[in-house]
Amino acid sequence: MSQTAIFWPMIALTALIYVVYALVLLRRRQAVMSGQATPRDFKLPLKEPEASVTAIRNLINLYELPVLFYVVCLSLYAVNGASLLAVIIAWLFVATRIAHTFVHVTSNRLRLRQPIFAIGCALNGVLWIMLGLHLAVPPVA
Repeated sequence: MSQTAIFWPMIALTALIYVVYALVLLRRRQAVMSGQATPRDFKLPLKEPEASVTAIRNLINLYELPVLFYVVCLSLYAVNGASLLAVIIAWLFVATRIAHTFVHVTSNRLRLRQPIFAIGCALNGVLWIMLGLHLAVPPVA
């Protein structure tokens, strides 16, 4: 397996971010067209229309924990530690972010969102542990 395989989960997560941006724009447009908001409301976003608030909050979430994901993936690549297991875990992390986003922007049920987030957080932590172990235990020559 090529070390560059670790980039595909990063690309997929970035695509998810763009999808959520599109959703925010769509929901904000709908809010303006329905009279729930005016374009001026977005000049200083002190009040987000109900139609788009969950999408905005999810977009914020996609710039929190995923930042650590990008850093650990790049670090694993840099030190030649992007093993097949690391790539699988990275894909599982992306799957949890997709599931979290879906729940967040649809039903927004905390009972579902919270465990999905916790699993993703744990997977991200595993990648950091793998990085630490890779650095601490030199590969056998």
